[in-house]
Amino acid sequence: MKTANLDAIPRGLLFDLDGTLVDTAPDLARATNELRAHHGLAPLPYPLIRSQVSNGGSALVNLALGLDREHADHGAARSFLLDAYGRDVASQSRLFEGLDRLIEHWTQQPRAWGIVTNKPRAYAAPLIDALQLMPGALLCADDLPLKKPAPEPLWEAARRLSVTPDECWYIGDHLRDMQAARSAGMIAVAVGYGYIAEEDDIGSWPADLWFETPADLVGALLRNMGEP
Repeated sequence: MKTANLDAIPRGLLFDLDGTLVDTAPDLARATNELRAHHGLAPLPYPLIRSQVSNGGSALVNLALGLDREHADHGAARSFLLDAYGRDVASQSRLFEGLDRLIEHWTQQPRAWGIVTNKPRAYAAPLIDALQLMPGALLCADDLPLKKPAPEPLWEAARRLSVTPDECWYIGDHLRDMQAARSAGMIAVAVGYGYIAEEDDIGSWPADLWFETPADLVGALLRNMGEP
């Protein structure tokens, strides 16, 4: 892994959503434990749910009830969980600390930024609206035939921002984010504060840069922008 030694800042920033830009785990944990309660089960510890959030609704169903995708009851359980989540996607979800300041300074330059997520638009768009974010591009799981780790959503986001892929950073907290960034020809930026499972070997990720905390990421970019 390379440390964050920046010679130049990118023209475009692209963020993964859950676990990178926004801490959505509290609302997803609420929905997961609502599913548990619906089946008469005690709530799971928050840290356990948090570590699985980046793996999507099916992974949370498997965690909550032990039902894999092939189980006959998996689809109904996943619908229950997503309905519970969709009723209020931003009750407790917030930007990770300092990223609001980064986006404010970034857009004043002005520079381009966007979001590429594997979250369906039905949940991503209301979340972004509730947090009053205005990305120049938003690519969701159902916007294109392919999603991460395929590079196509990253390419489309760069196109909408009028920047070339090699002028972009893609910032994420999952192996597929690094794979997508590398395939797209972007700088792959890994963050260690996201939803990383205990078994994940983050040292093996093909990241170009690594930031352990939101403060590390924000500080490095703002310093290179000449901001205090």
